[in-house]
Amino acid sequence: MADGTIFIFGASRGIGLGLVEEFLSRGWHVIASERTHSDGLHALACDHLSIVTADVTDPASYADLGLADGSLDAVVINAGISGAAHQSSDKATGEDVAHVMMTNAFGPVKAGRALLPKIRAGGTLGFMSSIMGSIADSSGGYELYRASKAALNMLAKGLSEQEAKSRDIEVVALHPGWVQTDMGGQQAPLTVSQSVSGLANVIDDCGGGGFRYLDYTGRALPF
Repeated sequence: MADGTIFIFGASRGIGLGLVEEFLSRGWHVIASERTHSDGLHALACDHLSIVTADVTDPASYADLGLADGSLDAVVINAGISGAAHQSSDKATGEDVAHVMMTNAFGPVKAGRALLPKIRAGGTLGFMSSIMGSIADSSGGYELYRASKAALNMLAKGLSEQEAKSRDIEVVALHPGWVQTDMGGQQAPLTVSQSVSGLANVIDDCGGGGFRYLDYTGRALPF
């Protein structure tokens, strides 16, 4: 879809920034959000890129972005933190749990729900999830991060069965792979460009209702 319009929520660095660059290279119009000024994002300035300020944990920041209803073909909510360094449910404080859950699960779905009217009928709403949110695939460990991504998948599925269903908007939870970002580390096997190229293909192929949990190659993942 060379003339599509996509909103990428959380585009200041890493996978989000890579998605902006990838979709621009494919001829899409991109609206990208940053929490604070991102030199990398602003370096991509062109006629096809609009930059807004928004924070996934602050609904007031995205309550009025000036987007017309039905003006977007796709939205990708790219937000995530690893959570407390200990990653233990036993050691976790209420603040630890609230922070990771609001940033990785409840905040993204709240933002996605707010942006649903801006997506055209038959469009796509994507959430950046992880294979670590799969209960069937879990080997334990990283409990706070895993729990937050499992919660994101559940909330996204619920959104697909309710508000998104009536307008045939497909909701997709996306696993970008293990990527060389600040979170993934340089030992990760995938570059950002490899991950976002696959993710863009998946997003471009989505739409038409329902829910799927897919990796960057389009492979269906187990819940």
